[in-house]
This record gives sequence, structure tokens and C-alpha cells, in this order.
Amino acid sequence: MKKLFLFVIVILLMTTRLYSQAIDKDEKMKWWREARFGMFIHWGVYAVPAGMYKGHKVNRIGEWIMNRGKIPVAEYKTFARQFNPVKYDPDAWVKMAKDAGMKYIVITSKHHDGFALFDSKVTTWDIVDATPYGKDVIKPLAEACRRHGIKLGLYYSHAQDWVNPGGAAARKKTTEGWANPDSTMIDAYTEAHSGHWDPAQTTRTMEEYINDIAVPQVKEILTKYGDIAVLWWDTPTGMTTEFAEKFQALLPLQPRMITNDRLKRPDFPGDFKTPEQRIPDLSELDGKDWETCMTMNGTWGYKSYDDKWKTTETLIRNLLDIASKGGNYLLNVGPKADGEFPTESIDRLKAIGTWMKTNGEAIYGTQASPLASLPWGRCTRKEQNGNTTLYLSVFDWPKDGKLIVPALPNEIYSAHLLAGGKKVEARKESDQWIIALPPTTPDPIATVIKVEVKGIIKR
Repeated sequence: MKKLFLFVIVILLMTTRLYSQAIDKDEKMKWWREARFGMFIHWGVYAVPAGMYKGHKVNRIGEWIMNRGKIPVAEYKTFARQFNPVKYDPDAWVKMAKDAGMKYIVITSKHHDGFALFDSKVTTWDIVDATPYGKDVIKPLAEACRRHGIKLGLYYSHAQDWVNPGGAAARKKTTEGWANPDSTMIDAYTEAHSGHWDPAQTTRTMEEYINDIAVPQVKEILTKYGDIAVLWWDTPTGMTTEFAEKFQALLPLQPRMITNDRLKRPDFPGDFKTPEQRIPDLSELDGKDWETCMTMNGTWGYKSYDDKWKTTETLIRNLLDIASKGGNYLLNVGPKADGEFPTESIDRLKAIGTWMKTNGEAIYGTQASPLASLPWGRCTRKEQNGNTTLYLSVFDWPKDGKLIVPALPNEIYSAHLLAGGKKVEARKESDQWIIALPPTTPDPIATVIKVEVKGIIKR
């Protein structure tokens, strides 16, 4: 009996510990799950060449120019002498994100070129020591985020580094943007060190790089800027469990911070998955938290001649599609070397913000749609006090004025347009509901109908 009693106590303790851990994660993730929309910022020395090297355009994404152009380390470092962002205005950046309806910002504190946007004490390859600007840009951004109520996340390329000796340099085998990060990216990561092109990159071992540069720098960014909401790892090229554990040991420095899944797959899953440049199909979703990161045009870092800009319609509908599947949208801006956002980015952010001021209720704090695929648009939901609110975002306005909501067994007791507040009639026919809409749509991008439903919808 004593052995049985002790066994029961051990099981109870283990269960309690697992339960408390789950609660802790839910508490940490609460703001992120409610936010749904954030800004990614890719900024660094690569904004100086802006896609051009020795008078020629370098293919692929702008921040990979050193790798794609096989620029020697010493030569690439000279670009830092021209990195002087005198037009950098962190308050303006944060306000643009906030006005667009974004709730958090993630910025590249260090990308694959190893250049730190902060005042690092472990290397001189940073904005303070290597540029005429000579000032930390992360600190004022952190302060601006606090002033405007925006969460700050920091991206850090922990394994791949083309300037600091010993950093890995994977050779990309997949398409630009790594469209399938859960499979093909892993293949590329296994090619640690195979992508080096300058002897200066291999004068130290990767272990020395991890111990002397990467781990100390991560400690710096987690201790210098107050609360950090997200630590966004990228490209675990050549990572070992031993290396990953050294980074993992630093996370208690920010106990409420969340991390993504790119420290080392699959052993260190982090708090959320990160499909890149794509929105997953419903069949791929497994109940885990996820965030799609995506460019506005064809590049992350600034590239002067990239004009492949997505329309405002595409960006807003992407946001709705992602929210309808329970994910977050991390939309990128690549600032110029002088600190300004490209005009095309500013215009799109303003347009998204206008739409969000009217319809943000259909995004923030919502959960995935409980309905089957809708041919005319997307749906998000909220559950409160035993009832359900559906937000029906209509892309294709019905010509006959009848919006069909299929397979909804619950009763609709109220419906109105978020734009203007006009009430609309809903009636049930057979196993579907029909909502009578005005002849023309208030918003051709997406008009949202708020529908109040009795009870919780069973899926």
C-alpha cells in the first residue's frame, strides 16, 4: 500500500507540473493569439548595395546579396561605411505599424551577414563601431514600442553568419523564400559549412563562433532592452543539440518571452510554427500555434529595383485567410539604408490601417472558422458567455443579394455590417442560412458581416 501511495503521489506531482507548464504557455501566448497581425523588419548593411554589386543586379532576395554575390568578407564590410540612417525615426516606424493595425514588431537584430543593429560588446561588426551613424537602433525602437503599446520581438540569426568566423553558411537548395520550412529547409540546413566562399569565414570553428559571438550576443539582446516579447530564431544551419541547449539556457532571462520553431528542428519546437511566404492549407494544420511571415514585394531586405508589390487587396485578404485558420500574419518591411520605409510599403500600410479601423474586430482575439470552406470569403469567430460571434468577410459580393452560409445548425439572432452598422436579415432554409445583403458592397476588398449565433458551434 505504501508503494502504491508513493506511486500515486508521483503521478499527481507529474500531472500538476505538466498542467502548470501548459498554463504558463497559454498565459505567455495570450497576447500573441489575440494580436493576429505584426510587422517584420529586415534591415542592415545589405540595404546599402540594395541588390546591386559591381554594377550588376544580384538575383534573389536583397539581404542574401553577400551570399549570392559571393562578396568577400573584407569587401562586404566596406558597405557599412555607407550605412548612415540619418532619417531613422523609431517613433514614426512604430506609429506606422500601430496605425496599420499591427500589434507587434519583430526586427532583425542580426541577420546572416552577422551585422548587429545594436551596440554589441563582443564584436566590432555592429552599427556603433562599423558605421558613421555610431548609435544603437534597437534601444530607441524598444522605447518607442513601449510608448505606443506595441510588443517588441527580436530576430537573431544564431547559426548562419557569413562575416563572423566560424558561423555556418548553408547553400540553399530550395526556392527563394523557403516555401516549405518543415521539410526542404531541413535539407538545406544539413549542409553546414558547405556554402563558404572566403577563407576568412573559416578561421575559427563553429563551436568558437557559438561560444564567443552568438551566445553572448543573444544574452546582450535579452538583457539590454527591457521586456522582449518574441525571440525569432532563423536558419539552424549546422546546429547541434549541444549548441541549441546553450541558447535555450538563456531564455529564463525573459521568462514571459515566446520563441519560434527555428532554433533546431525537431528537438526544440518553440512556441509557434513559421511557414514562410505561404499560407498553409487546412489539411496541414495540426492545432499548434503558427505564424505566416511574408514579404510585401519579392524581397525581405531593401532592393532598389524590386517592384513585385502585392496589392492592398491581396494583403488584407491574406490577413483574413490566415486569421480564419487560426494563425498570425507577420508582414515585412525592408527599410532603406537612410532609415526610411519604401513609399510603396507606406502606402499599403496606410490602406490596411484604414480597413482595420472599421473591421479590426474581425481579426483581433478571434479563433479559426468553425464552418466549412466558404466560396465567397472567410470567417473568424469569438465565443463568449456560451454564444458565438461569427465574422463573415465577403470577398465576392453575391449578385442576387443572398449570402449563403452552409451547414450552420445554430440559430442566428442578429446580423449587421461592420461598415456603417446596417442590420441585415438572416433566415434559415433547410440546413443553411441566407443573409440578405444590400445591392452593392461597402468595401470591394472585404465587407465584414457580424453575425450573432446562439450557443457554441460544434465542429
